Amino acid sequence: MTAGSPPTTDAAELRVGDRTLSLPVVRGTEGDDALDISRLRAESGLITLDPGFGNTGAATSAITFLDGEAGVLRYRGYPIEQLAEHSTFLEVAYLLVYGDLPTQEQLNSFVTEVTHHTLIREEMRNFFDSFPTDAHPMAVLASGVVGMSTFYPDSQNIFDADAVEVTINRLIAKVPTLAAWSFKKAVGQPYVYPRNDLGYAPNLLHMMFAVPSEDYEVDPAVAEALDLLLILHADHEQNASTSTVRLVGSTHANLYASISAGISALWGPLHGGANEAVINTLEQIVADGGNLQKWVDKAKDPNDSFRLAGFGHRVYKNFDPRATIIKRAADRVLAATGADDDLFEVAQRLEEVALNDEYFVGRKLYPNVDFYSGLIYRAIGFPKNMYTNCFAIGRLPGWIAQWKEMMSSPETKIGRPRQVYVGTGSRDYVAIEQR
Repeated sequence: MTAGSPPTTDAAELRVGDRTLSLPVVRGTEGDDALDISRLRAESGLITLDPGFGNTGAATSAITFLDGEAGVLRYRGYPIEQLAEHSTFLEVAYLLVYGDLPTQEQLNSFVTEVTHHTLIREEMRNFFDSFPTDAHPMAVLASGVVGMSTFYPDSQNIFDADAVEVTINRLIAKVPTLAAWSFKKAVGQPYVYPRNDLGYAPNLLHMMFAVPSEDYEVDPAVAEALDLLLILHADHEQNASTSTVRLVGSTHANLYASISAGISALWGPLHGGANEAVINTLEQIVADGGNLQKWVDKAKDPNDSFRLAGFGHRVYKNFDPRATIIKRAADRVLAATGADDDLFEVAQRLEEVALNDEYFVGRKLYPNVDFYSGLIYRAIGFPKNMYTNCFAIGRLPGWIAQWKEMMSSPETKIGRPRQVYVGTGSRDYVAIEQR
């Protein structure tokens, strides 16, 4: 038995007409058990129907455990609270990709390899120059990632362990450079090359905000907060973008193409774009004079389309453990940057309402990680359309780990969901003059 493949020790019975089918029960490590329906159609002619896949497990995995009822998140068994307090993003990236926390020697080697690959090919300048100035940075980033595969033919060797390892190092190293250049393109500033004497988060900040005409000093408190954000975003089980990476990867597309697809999925306002939506909401409230009750009432009105972004989660039905960590980080960043805290004040008042209002409490609409992450990105100086780019950098090692696990699993098949057809039945073609 391999990691990520829990034992099957029991079975459930399903009665269909006069037939009784036996469905194996797969036991998860933490009690997250499942019915194995992989033989259901072959033995009964039936499929399951599960819009949004909220009750469907597409894979067994040994990477991330998430308990939405208890508010638990662990990477490879380690609680997110401990990793956020003691670890660095590149150490967490190593943990996710390779399965264990590294020794000091392993971490040093990994950091050196990643740092060695931060430059992108000079021809990519023409690629960025070809986009209009108002191109959304997520579109540029997704295009840049898949475009990089053309420079590295070895990335097509998806079953060559050495080629895969080099691709992994290149992606973790180069995606921040691509993200920073997409930002520079959007604001009309010269591209800034990476500095390998800086750490991962400081280097990203330098590439984003430095200009040739003056020195840029990275604030350690800001770099620490950004590194923390990347850790908190590093993986989150089988969400929409991760499922997309796995689905595309199941076709044996290369890792660049799979990650590019994940970036595109993350772009959506219901997924990675939610932190941008939170800032838009807070700005609306501030512009309206801070009349919080008015907007709370609008959110509670079933006939009003307005919704308060940043509350509730598809999986967490208690609290988002990342939100507690990130709120403390928001305090530190705002103090370090001296940023305008009008939005932060409104956010704190809004959180207080949500934690005490029966409408929110009864529906378990607690603040999630997006509620405070946008405030941190804003305080650092990122424009709203860059928030999701930063999210993508953080989620990158999780996507890579999920792709790597899927490619090594004997259970993997090409992803091909079924459907229940509800359209028109068979009918004959009618000539156009008779319609």
